[in-house]
Amino acid sequence: MILFLEQLINGISLGSLYALFGIGFGLVFATLGILNAAHGAYASWAAILGYYSVNWFGVPFPVAVAIGVAGGGIIAVIVDQVGFQPLRNRKGGMLGALITSIAFLIILDALAGEATGHQSWAFRPGEYPDGLISIGAIRVPEMQVIIILAMLIVGIGIHAMIQHTRIGAAMRAVGWNEEATALSGVNARMIILLTAFLAGATSGLAGVLGGAATSNISYMLGEGLLLKGFAAVVVGGFNDVRGTIIAGILLGISEVFVAQYLSSTFRDGFTYILLLTFLFFRPRGLFGSGNFVRA
Repeated sequence: MILFLEQLINGISLGSLYALFGIGFGLVFATLGILNAAHGAYASWAAILGYYSVNWFGVPFPVAVAIGVAGGGIIAVIVDQVGFQPLRNRKGGMLGALITSIAFLIILDALAGEATGHQSWAFRPGEYPDGLISIGAIRVPEMQVIIILAMLIVGIGIHAMIQHTRIGAAMRAVGWNEEATALSGVNARMIILLTAFLAGATSGLAGVLGGAATSNISYMLGEGLLLKGFAAVVVGGFNDVRGTIIAGILLGISEVFVAQYLSSTFRDGFTYILLLTFLFFRPRGLFGSGNFVRA
């Protein structure tokens, strides 16, 4: 029973990481109509920046997280304005944006590889919260609790912003029709910049926390999150944060239990099966509205 509970918490923590990453991925698609393949690179760079901050400048881990989050958001804004804004001006469409995002993925991954020497790094003991928290008869790593809490805070916060604030209403309006929104007096350009920053920041948060929790900070870190985050968004619904959270957690739990009770060989295969099933039978996801027309 203790093993089951420990694996359940492992699954919730892993799924929370997928959900945290997927929130930004879905936000970009719902608002800007972009399937951004470079989204994973934001997580990699945020983790690298966080690592440098601790090991070069000796900042506390919370400050390193903030630096990584800000770095992920800034990189996302740069990519959006350099790569995607010209396409929006020319009505380049979703395919053009996807190709552009793949190009930026290659560039950012190559630069991250140079920055890390193509090596995998890890925070040293004491540089991040590496203790254990007792919950009844089980002991849970502090980083797992932090990841779960971060996902809940970010997920609830972004959902509340989108659904209950004027900024959120403007973001939804831009996602529906950018030109009409601009004519109504909304500064669509600022909404786009805010969306890009939030997406990069959430990806960056997932990167720093995930890198610390798994002791794996490398230029490939974001690649592992990209497929799982995309699956969480597809299963949950591209334009609903709640669905991404639920789907991410279910995906994490399923992966952990498949690896524990069947075989680790089937772990990633389960993700592919779930993704293809939803794409075929319910492409709008659990809570999505099915609005895939924006480009």
